[in-house]
Amino acid sequence: MSNAFAPHNYEDEFEDEFDLDMGYTAHGAPAGGGEAEAFPVDPLDAAEEPGHRPLQFTAPAVQAPPPVQPQHSVADAALVPPASDFNPVGELVAGAAAAFSAPVSSGHAAEVSVPRIAIHVFAERQDTLAAAERAGQDRRLSRATTQIRVGGVAAAVETYHHEPTPPLIVVECLKDPQTLLWEVDQLAEVCDAGTKVVVIGATNDILLFRELMRRGVSEYLVAPLQPLQLIAAIGGLFADPAQPFVGRSIAFVGARGGTGSSSVAHNTAYAMSERIGANTVIVDYDLPFGTAGLDFNQDPLNGVADALSQPDRLDPVLLDRMMVRCTDKLSLFAAPATLDTDWDITPDAFEEVTTQIRSTAPFVVLDLPHLWSGWMRRTLIAADEVVIVATPDLASLRNAKNMIDLIKQGRPNDAPPRLVLNQVGVPGRPEIPAKEFGNALGVHPSLIIPFDAKVFGAAANNGQMILDAANKSKAAEAFQTLAQIVSRREIPLLAAPKATRAGGKSVFSGLFKKKS
Repeated sequence: MSNAFAPHNYEDEFEDEFDLDMGYTAHGAPAGGGEAEAFPVDPLDAAEEPGHRPLQFTAPAVQAPPPVQPQHSVADAALVPPASDFNPVGELVAGAAAAFSAPVSSGHAAEVSVPRIAIHVFAERQDTLAAAERAGQDRRLSRATTQIRVGGVAAAVETYHHEPTPPLIVVECLKDPQTLLWEVDQLAEVCDAGTKVVVIGATNDILLFRELMRRGVSEYLVAPLQPLQLIAAIGGLFADPAQPFVGRSIAFVGARGGTGSSSVAHNTAYAMSERIGANTVIVDYDLPFGTAGLDFNQDPLNGVADALSQPDRLDPVLLDRMMVRCTDKLSLFAAPATLDTDWDITPDAFEEVTTQIRSTAPFVVLDLPHLWSGWMRRTLIAADEVVIVATPDLASLRNAKNMIDLIKQGRPNDAPPRLVLNQVGVPGRPEIPAKEFGNALGVHPSLIIPFDAKVFGAAANNGQMILDAANKSKAAEAFQTLAQIVSRREIPLLAAPKATRAGGKSVFSGLFKKKS
């Protein structure tokens, strides 16, 4: 009885803000015995070569394939590109220094979404076992069930003689290419149709890669393996071709009530859309007391409450009807802000709505209320970026510490949340210095926003953003900086303030220079 692996349909994905290079380079000797010449090779060319045999899903009846000598090495093209972290330290508007730490999880892994499937891992190396265990704890695989076992392909073959195969099997084989191919053929004999297989090997060989692809293996990775590399590979196998991209979710939450988290979220989103020019959606999840509608002078009939009440019916057309377009690049999912209803909504509904909205724009800003519940915990852990807004007082310090510890535990492969200190410098109020605040948390403030009651009060009462109400204020400059930090984009020169375009010395002018 012969069974098949599921062939993987490779497609290049080009998203608004991400670009993943998965190119390979082979080094081989040309016909005629000339000198070796480097030339680009697409790993998918094997499926297009004339006269090649189709993908083999069954084990050969007589003997294993001929040996494959590791002469043609695959170029070191990581599935997850190295993070282009930036760590500038500048003098901020409040006179305090802020350290900007880029997230660990950058690139394609940030957009991975794995469905509710079972994943079985059979590893041989101890570091592979550790990487698989760390990947299984990642937020991107939270819906999947991961089982990690000691042993390679032989252990998998023995296991599936007695039980059905899961949707995805990850096997490791550190033997020579000939033995690896033979063991993969043995695994194909016990696999159910439709099972996807990822192979981890020790040989960096383009010919071995092509042979595995011909046999229907979905992906081949070279040990040693990093958790994000495995996560990206798994996510690529289950990417929805009907969904062109998944926008980054940026969650804003206050360390306590009254920190101004909503104002920071709304003004940052506005700066991302108006100054950086990125399509952005604001989702106000504070259903009874949300202020997004007030801040943008909008009174929508529909909003996020309607989406949460019918998450299974959401589609692009319905989402577009529910959203309010504030500007050409900024849309709003406003909260109903009414106490007539007891909002008893399941965590799955929040997760489904957030997932659907992320398919509508490159950036989705989640304005989260100051409360604690199951859906809040899941939303914070699942977000691509978390920004905690605090004021320099003891209650904010304690709550921010608890939040950061919990989020770090639930996001082992991500950088810690960003910290924004708001309302700094209130006259007559004792405050914890920013340096001591950051040292106590182990997270330095990414931004310090000075207290300016006149500017913020006038903007709030007029339904305006700070960039419109007081464009030259220190607060406006702070929100532009925060927009660059969380979006990882620079402000185009045409959108920058006149002083900056003319060569003026802005305190933030040197923070976001591109690295050569």
